[in-house]
Amino acid sequence: MIRMLLFLLTNLAVISILCIISFLIGIKNHNIFIFIISTFIFGFGGSFLSLILSKKIALLSTGATIIKNPNNKTEEWLCKVIKKQSKKLNIKTPDLIIYDSKNINAFATGATKNSSLIALSNELLNCMKKNEIKAVIAHEMTHISNGDMVTMTLLQGIVNTFVIFLSRAIVYLLNNFFSDNKNNRLFFARNGIINLILTLFLEILFGTLASCITMWFSRKREFYADAGSAKIVGVKNMISALKTLDIQKDIFKEKEYISALCINGKNKSFLRLFMSHPTIKNRIKALNKKIYM
Repeated sequence: MIRMLLFLLTNLAVISILCIISFLIGIKNHNIFIFIISTFIFGFGGSFLSLILSKKIALLSTGATIIKNPNNKTEEWLCKVIKKQSKKLNIKTPDLIIYDSKNINAFATGATKNSSLIALSNELLNCMKKNEIKAVIAHEMTHISNGDMVTMTLLQGIVNTFVIFLSRAIVYLLNNFFSDNKNNRLFFARNGIINLILTLFLEILFGTLASCITMWFSRKREFYADAGSAKIVGVKNMISALKTLDIQKDIFKEKEYISALCINGKNKSFLRLFMSHPTIKNRIKALNKKIYM
């Protein structure tokens, strides 16, 4: 309920800000509504469509199927752990999949807390001890309990909206600046390809800069998920799991869609602002100091 209220208030705030900016830059009144609504739909539409389809996308990306009836002792044990932790966090038991991968990894996804999925790689199950696997599951369960997928989608939607709006607004201003007074036609309007290329260029530029915001949140949510796991299974177990994950940090080659969700994500970007995950060293340091607990 609180998240829905936050979502509605955020939407109203974004639309209000866009209306003010549109008025200030001189967009004609009869065009403002169409301009803002189209921007809003494109900005939020892709993010929320991705959220709604997130479970299906995860299944298609991994080629795995949901474990409805455990086929062995390992699957039975995993289902029991997930069920126990979900009760502790007061959320509906997530679906479970085990996917083929040479990397030690796991991720959680889903549109809501009560319609989520946890995925574990078979390499993780082969390389980790039971206490470490419990810690990884608790990490993913914390992501679900905290509503990180919804929050990330909301943030991405806002960022996308402003990126698209600013790109179009700048092109609109350039249209006015280069307008032909003789026939009152816009310079860029007569050169659609220039208009399109410039808009795409600005969207890529602003999108790259805006990703600093989403990556900052992505890093923060990992710290809180680690802390949540530590509360459930203990600090030592979570640190032990992170140390095992650290073994494969140099050979991480997970699929792009999955890598954004994984517990063991990309953290070797040439710029720290674009890192999706904190370094393992910093995560362990935060746990030892109990910064996010």
